[in-house]
Amino acid sequence: MAHEDSSQFAPSWYSAFETPGSRSREQRKKAFMRLWRAFMQARVFVAVVVLGLHLFLLLATGNGSLPMTALASGYLLATVVVLLLWHPAEHTRAPTVQWIITIGVDVAVVAALQHFDSSGINFTPLFALPVLLGAILGQLVIGLGSAALVTLLLLGDAWLSSPALGQIDSARFLQAGLAGTGFFLVAVLAHQLAIRLAREEAVSASSQAAARAQAAVNEVVIESLEVGVLVIDAHGVVRNANPAARNMLMGEAFPAGAKLLLSARPSWSHLASLVQESFAIDAALETETTIEHGDRPAQRLHARTQLTPVIGERGSLCVLFLEDLREVEARVRTEKLASMGRMSAAVAHEIRNPLSAITQANALLDEDAKTPEQKRLTRMIDQNAQRLSRIVDDILNIARPQPSRADGQVPALPLDVAVRQVTGEWARQNQVTKALGVHLHSSQASVRFDPEHLRRLLVNLLDNALRHASGKAASIRVITQASGQEHLRISVWSDGGPLEATVVKHLFEPFFSSESRSSGLGLYICRELCERYGAQIAYQRSRLDQLEGNEFYVLMPAVRGSGAPVRDGGQHSLPYSMSPQDIERTIVDPLRSGRSPLGKH
Repeated sequence: MAHEDSSQFAPSWYSAFETPGSRSREQRKKAFMRLWRAFMQARVFVAVVVLGLHLFLLLATGNGSLPMTALASGYLLATVVVLLLWHPAEHTRAPTVQWIITIGVDVAVVAALQHFDSSGINFTPLFALPVLLGAILGQLVIGLGSAALVTLLLLGDAWLSSPALGQIDSARFLQAGLAGTGFFLVAVLAHQLAIRLAREEAVSASSQAAARAQAAVNEVVIESLEVGVLVIDAHGVVRNANPAARNMLMGEAFPAGAKLLLSARPSWSHLASLVQESFAIDAALETETTIEHGDRPAQRLHARTQLTPVIGERGSLCVLFLEDLREVEARVRTEKLASMGRMSAAVAHEIRNPLSAITQANALLDEDAKTPEQKRLTRMIDQNAQRLSRIVDDILNIARPQPSRADGQVPALPLDVAVRQVTGEWARQNQVTKALGVHLHSSQASVRFDPEHLRRLLVNLLDNALRHASGKAASIRVITQASGQEHLRISVWSDGGPLEATVVKHLFEPFFSSESRSSGLGLYICRELCERYGAQIAYQRSRLDQLEGNEFYVLMPAVRGSGAPVRDGGQHSLPYSMSPQDIERTIVDPLRSGRSPLGKH
């Protein structure tokens, strides 16, 4: 309906300000039903009063009229039937039969009482009920029509009540005219008030809907925050807490929907004191504290309070924000890493030019070298220059995004052979031969992975497992196996204890470590190496031989054809596949000599 037509309708159930939709229509219907029921109950009450009045006149004074009593009884019966059995019809542009009958019955009954009742009672005020019913619940034209009909009936009653046709009671005609005018004013004013109230109701409903939507959004945001948020009253009762706060306070043991006292646990005493002091001085405070947990390591937190405005008689509330200091330190480390990366890239770029000059000068010296000693020196210079070149390349590669190198430019590497060589050498160097178990189940499979990078990946994962393993026999396991038709899986498992959720979240971030002696770069380098070759690395808590442990696994794309040269999209073919002798020469020999392999990345 157009906006200009809104004044023609009672907006308790229609308003141009309401948006269309099933919920809006349902609200309009409920509002209409409430008003309809109120008017129908008022009709029943009026009918009861009229019937009681006529019964009193008939039985007590003898001045009553039996036909009028019967009319009042029928009117009461009709109003009760309409209230209980007649479902209201929402008004449209054209008046419905239900509306005409409802208003018509009221007008007819009151008119009959007004004209035929001989008790001298003035029933004119009862005409206000159908006029209000039409003006508030119906169209304005129905309200005005009802007022006009009532006015005509009052004038007709005044004319019929005249002593003779030629004699007119001017006072009664004037009274009927004034009453009719009053009914017109009542119809117009009631309709305008209904419009105003309906607009206010629409605005209020819209505001409530917006408030509910905003509250829902706020709840979602607060629930997903990594910062703990607690709402606490002046008595130290925790009214509400988001998942992050519940995990910081009690972990999974936090009872759902519970209201806890901050003074209930000794480890929360610092938080309780901070909240009490904040209420006492009416100001925001912050501090660093430690929460001791019996089943998990202690947690260092940064706590900050913020008081809300006074809310009614309950006073203000305190919002307590908790932030894991390890999370803060991780962000600081990330920022430092970004700065170090930019600086390292700049330094590495500057090293390239003098390094190229050294390499060229050494090549000229090698041409003039005559004795074996001179040749050995030039080879040492060349080897170390290449090593520096690889370091520079690594720094620059970390500083900029790297495309996947799992293409035809990387040789196909037999996975089991490479893993056996690296794990064997690592076990001898770290003297953990009994603690390491190697289970190889991919003897015919190959991957496209640089041998040196695969060695770094495995050594980093094995070093990490060694730090957390118990040291018992087979407390560290390395497993290779197929994962579907397209991937191979390398797993490094150790029987260490479970990692904290906050540690798992940042495992592969640079400079993040749960140990002060660790640099926090090992797993980050593993992830970078895997992404370079289209592989994926992940962590999970898994069970092996009835023992719980920590597992780091890598999914690598398998080379089709069991290591045979494969064409990549019809554009490139592998020049060769690495044999076990190639792996021995590329990986193991450098390890035994204590230097890095010289093959280029």
